[in-house]
Amino acid sequence: MRIDCQSHIFPRAYIDVIAQNPHPPQIELLGTARDNSDRTGAQHSDEFVITYGDIQQFRLREEMYRPKRKLQDMDRAGIDIALISTNIPGPCMLAPELAIKGAQAVNDAIAEIIQQHPDRFAGLASLPWQDVDATIDEMNRVHNLGFCGVMLYSHIGGRPVDDPAFDPIYKHAQAKELPIVLHPTVPAWGEAIKDYSMIPMMGLQVDTSFALLRLILGGVLERYPRLKVVMPHVGGVLPYMMGRIEHQTEVMGRGREHIKQPPSAYMRRIYLDTVSPSAQALRYAYDFSGPQHLVFGTDHPWVDPQLFVTLIEEMDIPDAEKTQIFGSNAAELFGLGI
Repeated sequence: MRIDCQSHIFPRAYIDVIAQNPHPPQIELLGTARDNSDRTGAQHSDEFVITYGDIQQFRLREEMYRPKRKLQDMDRAGIDIALISTNIPGPCMLAPELAIKGAQAVNDAIAEIIQQHPDRFAGLASLPWQDVDATIDEMNRVHNLGFCGVMLYSHIGGRPVDDPAFDPIYKHAQAKELPIVLHPTVPAWGEAIKDYSMIPMMGLQVDTSFALLRLILGGVLERYPRLKVVMPHVGGVLPYMMGRIEHQTEVMGRGREHIKQPPSAYMRRIYLDTVSPSAQALRYAYDFSGPQHLVFGTDHPWVDPQLFVTLIEEMDIPDAEKTQIFGSNAAELFGLGI
């Protein structure tokens, strides 16, 4: 069983919401393509560019995200189930009046895809984190729709993820046993690394590392010990930096105001996904967290899923541990009942 824990869609209804955003991120529709999915053969915009001011642009094609294409790529890589979530930007980056509308548009689209292919897809919900009450309402709604987790981005429109205002959301996620999947977005400090495509090269992974470190040092994981968190991209830079981090906390006594254990104790509770095109990075994550805290992911459609299948298959570890990484860990974590 192979379960892909990081696979993205970009629903047309959500594109239309982003198009109304009065500030970056914004979206511009480009080319058109004939779409027969509604049997009308009507012309639809198929290419678009997402802009974060002059800091970063992502050019995309809607066809990349369609379920038919995703299923074809899953079949080629032997992937049984994909946990689908929206491409960035998440609704938490939109104007407050659009965030709820955007989250509902994403989640309704995911629910429809799951209804059409119940044996192949499960859902990770988008949330309007800026509005705590609306976020809890949406968590309840998607929980009733059978979603298996929720998304958290590396900052909430510039606000840090350990802001105490978000504690009711973490408390509710723990109570509902909904895992939180941390995902990068363009950093609030992206101006400093906007050249040479450094944001997608490294900035996204560094920003999620800062976010998870804030969840640790800010005491979120201390206050909510049963909260389940998935960190993408084999943990970003945190596994490699943990020695330095703990020298600061344990030897220098810095940053310990909200924690009772060394940072690595919290870090080893986190599940790391395998989205890194590096055998060395994957092995380091395996050695740091152990096979029981690694989950398979592909970042589809950005990367060919077969790359990550091959990297895991070629690891010099027992087959039983590969089975854990490919699927059984995720099945247990997300309560998929497989």
